[in-house]
Amino acid sequence: MAEENTHKVTRALFPGSFDPFTAGHLNILKRALTMFDQVVVAVGINSDKRGFYDKEKRLDIIRQATCGLSGVTVIAYDNLTVDCCRELGIRHIIRGVRNMIDFETERSIADANHRLAPEIDTVIIPTCQEYAHISSSAVRDIIKHGGDYSAFIPEGIVL
Repeated sequence: MAEENTHKVTRALFPGSFDPFTAGHLNILKRALTMFDQVVVAVGINSDKRGFYDKEKRLDIIRQATCGLSGVTVIAYDNLTVDCCRELGIRHIIRGVRNMIDFETERSIADANHRLAPEIDTVIIPTCQEYAHISSSAVRDIIKHGGDYSAFIPEGIVL
């Protein structure tokens, strides 16, 4: 009798504003792909906020950064993260942290999400030390002032 393949495909949602997607985000995504078969990178769109880059540009940057990675899907969403998970049948949220301040913030968000959707768990991944100094807001500031941002974003990205 042939052995049955009982591998269950695991999926996670990696949500964020990604304005812009940084080398640190890519590090977290690659590490998440060692834990999950598929990761959906979900660009959160808040209609009350005007982003540095519009939705289409953010999606394009992420697609450029992830074009060589299998198991990655890139989407935009404008509802609660847990509702997006439910719509996609996803039970895990990936969040990256750079330091203890990020951790405390993410822990609070994870707790709120758990109260809203107890079936969905948050996995917090600390970034590698070499990326801990990178934030989207710092990258935006460098771009605004005409600085060289290339060391802070994934290789080959055209902004």
